[in-house]
Amino acid sequence: MWKPGDVISWRGIYRERIWHVQPTILVRDSPTETVLTLLPGTECIAEETYPKGKKNGQRRWYFVDHDWKLAKYTWNTNRLLLIFEPQKYYSIILFWNHKNNDFLCYYVNFQLPFKRNLSAVDTLDLDIDLIINPDLSYEWKDIEDYQNAIAHGLILPEWSRGIESATDEIMARLEMRQYPFDGSWLDWKPDPAWQPPTLPQNWDKI
Repeated sequence: MWKPGDVISWRGIYRERIWHVQPTILVRDSPTETVLTLLPGTECIAEETYPKGKKNGQRRWYFVDHDWKLAKYTWNTNRLLLIFEPQKYYSIILFWNHKNNDFLCYYVNFQLPFKRNLSAVDTLDLDIDLIINPDLSYEWKDIEDYQNAIAHGLILPEWSRGIESATDEIMARLEMRQYPFDGSWLDWKPDPAWQPPTLPQNWDKI
C-alpha cells in the first residue's frame, strides 16, 4: 500500500502511450479504495491541445491513426478528491473551489478499471460523465463525445456494458445516499503542509 503524502501519478493510457498525467497526493489507500487529491498549482502533462478546451482542442478519435505531442500545463482553481475503487468502470471525484472552499459537485468519471503501476494509477477516460450537484440532482455530460467515440470504434462493446452496469450502481448508491454520497468527505481539507507536487520520476514509464 502507498502512504498518505506519497506523490501518485493519475495517468490516462491510450494506444499504450501516455495521454495525460496529473501528479496527485495520496490521501488514503486500502484494499477497497485509493483516494488522491489534485491541488491547484500542480504542473501536469497532456496532449498539447488539451488546455485549449474541448471546443478548440483535438478529440481522442483524431489520433486513431496519428501520434500526438505532450505539453505541460498548470492545474488551476479547483481542488479535487479522487476516489478509485477496484474493478469499477468509474471513479468518483469531488470538486471544491480551492480559494473559498465551496463544494461544487460530485463528478462521476466513467473510465476503464484502474491499474496500479509503480507510483501511478492508470486508466482511460471513456468520454461520458455524470455531474451530481450538491443537492444530489444530476446531469449527464459529454454524451455527444461518447457517441462519437463509439462511432469511431474507440469504445468496445464490453466497455459500454461496463458503463451501463456502473450507471445502475451509481444511481442505486445515490438514491440510498451511500458512500461517498453520504457527505462524509464534504468537510475534508488537505494537510496544510502539502504543496502542489511535481512530476515524479518514471512518470512516463508504462
